[in-house]
Amino acid sequence: MTQRSSASKSETSTAPNGRAADLAAARRVLEMEIEGLQSLADGLGESFAEALDIAAAAEGRVVVTGMGKAGHIGGKIAATLASTGTQAIYVHPAEASHGDLGMIAAGDAILAFSNSGETAELADMVAYAVRFEIPLIAVTGDASSTLARAASVVLELPATEEACPMGLAPTTSTTAMMALGDAMAVALLERKGFSAADFKVFHPGGKLGRKLLKVSDIMHTGEAIPLGAPDLTMADALITMTAKGLGCIGIVDDAGLLAGVITDGDLRRHMDAGLIGRAADQVMTVDAKTVDPDMHAGEALRQMNEANITNVFVVSAGRPVGILHIHDCLRAGVA
Repeated sequence: MTQRSSASKSETSTAPNGRAADLAAARRVLEMEIEGLQSLADGLGESFAEALDIAAAAEGRVVVTGMGKAGHIGGKIAATLASTGTQAIYVHPAEASHGDLGMIAAGDAILAFSNSGETAELADMVAYAVRFEIPLIAVTGDASSTLARAASVVLELPATEEACPMGLAPTTSTTAMMALGDAMAVALLERKGFSAADFKVFHPGGKLGRKLLKVSDIMHTGEAIPLGAPDLTMADALITMTAKGLGCIGIVDDAGLLAGVITDGDLRRHMDAGLIGRAADQVMTVDAKTVDPDMHAGEALRQMNEANITNVFVVSAGRPVGILHIHDCLRAGVA
């Protein structure tokens, strides 16, 4: 009996009319949220710049807070701020009333999310901000609310309907909160000149970290670099190539500049009875492919693949400072 009932439910949920209704509901939600975001963008003004001034001027951290769904948004925005160069922390408003107010200090700024602006759990944090003159940025849908009246700056959310058919579940409003928080984080990032290199410092792990690796992070350096002089015999050049295990050798002139490179391919092209006795500069490839130590490792890998080579010398001001093998990129997860 249970199985037949389950099958009946499955058939109902996948019926053509049911699918059409599902898609219609989804599109309605997305369209309403898009309209809400457009209204938010159209309404941005001086208050947004003033909020950025407060966040940028904070000598301590931007303390983000909110209750319920707004709290989940606040936690995400705090993480985004922190990862893009603005020191930030999320403090739960209810926990703040039980000792976590001690996490907020002079020099901080508070960013509070509340659609109604009347969230009871925020009362103690708001009072604390007023008492100790801590700047308060309010993100709310009601500019006349208690939260807004206590705030240093109010970022008012547009008066749009929630996408929930009952108009109750936070949907359009929380999307607007999320987007506004992201807008603040990115605007602060650009104001501070936060770079990809800075971003990498905060994202050493995961796919983002691997994408931001520089050649200098994974290249071979020092004694590991196979190098020789132009008059080095090929017999000695082969010994160096074998010892270093990278299948090549860089030829450096008297000024320390990279004059050429000898690879396994060069050996095959010059293979004859007299190869061993020749000088390295008679066999080397001049103007061989090189990369810069500050180049992203992913770009270096792309160039090696395009040139159909397995390693490349890393050069700074014409001098070899490292060598990168394609296996180094693969081991580091660069793809």
